[in-house]
Amino acid sequence: MAENKNKPGQLNIELPEEVAEGTYSNLAIISHSNSEFVVDFIRLVPNVPKAKVKSRIILTPQHAKRLMRALVDNVKKFEAQHGMIEEPDQQYPPMNFNTPKAQA
Repeated sequence: MAENKNKPGQLNIELPEEVAEGTYSNLAIISHSNSEFVVDFIRLVPNVPKAKVKSRIILTPQHAKRLMRALVDNVKKFEAQHGMIEEPDQQYPPMNFNTPKAQA
């Protein structure tokens, strides 16, 4: 029987089936305090005046910066392979979340 031994420093990541399907989002709202970044992923549906947060991810400032760099790097690689990503002049409706300002 073969054992799955990790090399030193290697991380074994498990992807549960219900997470592997993913959640579609076409809007992200980012807020922060002095100790964390909060990213809310939202799905807007045309002609529906209400939208729900589908997922919320909370990051340390250091991890948020690493994520930003990883996204920049991946967008550059994507555009090199598939061409420039077009950004339409789409205006989202005004958003009022009735939430207090972030505090720690």
